[in-house]
Amino acid sequence: MSRTPSGDRLAPEYIVPQDGHEKQDCERSAEKRWLTQHAPQVALYGVTVLGDDLYSNQPLCALALPHGYNFIFVCKPDSHPKFYERLAFWQANSGIAELEHRRWNDRFTEVLRYRYINDVLLRGGTDALLINWFESTVVNAKTGEQLYHKSVITDHQVTAETVAEVAQAGRGWWQIENENNHVLKTKGYHVEHNCGHGKKYLSAFLLSLNLLAFLFHTVLEWSDDQYALLRRVLARRQTFFEDVRALTRYMVFDSWQHLMEFMIRGLELESLLDTR
Repeated sequence: MSRTPSGDRLAPEYIVPQDGHEKQDCERSAEKRWLTQHAPQVALYGVTVLGDDLYSNQPLCALALPHGYNFIFVCKPDSHPKFYERLAFWQANSGIAELEHRRWNDRFTEVLRYRYINDVLLRGGTDALLINWFESTVVNAKTGEQLYHKSVITDHQVTAETVAEVAQAGRGWWQIENENNHVLKTKGYHVEHNCGHGKKYLSAFLLSLNLLAFLFHTVLEWSDDQYALLRRVLARRQTFFEDVRALTRYMVFDSWQHLMEFMIRGLELESLLDTR
């Protein structure tokens, strides 16, 4: 759960059967509910909604814009054949701009290549939205290995001056997926697609507890030197969780700080803590 700059809480929107609806709930429907519900709180701060190819469709884009949201959505050729036919036409007629530059990433030189065009109809039909498209590719300058590639649609105007910045913002979706969702699924939190717990609210309740735990762990890494040291030494989250579970099963600690101090002493890490 996050907050806006004004302090309003933003709860996640759960994918659960909705009262009065016969159809099974889905990610798109949940996204539409979230956008509509929170628009008055967040749109005035210039929010850009990020999403994968599932969200790059006309109904969702058309919903986001009147509410004051911007968007950057992954857009794959196999799910947007008509749109990519138009891109192929503009490419054949020199309508797609290209840009390339290099940067040093502290290990090797990367080549960043961009292709972009503005005001392309998203789908067939007379009511199709005009949206902007760009493709970003990152290549190892020495080996030629492709390190990253994405094609996206956006309502942000894409120019030679803005394409790199918009592309970097779009990569934020991958960072969220990797550092949040992937961690929750594979690093000891056991969050998976599961509708099998309980008859009504238990699944959402258990997920909420996991999200709150992950939030507190993230804040602790920023603010608690003892926790940060233990997480650095016990690099795998599963190892840290298993150690805490084993200790608290057989021993009683006065406080969280008491537990952290006990683990630091047991691992003989006092000197590392003093020199941080």
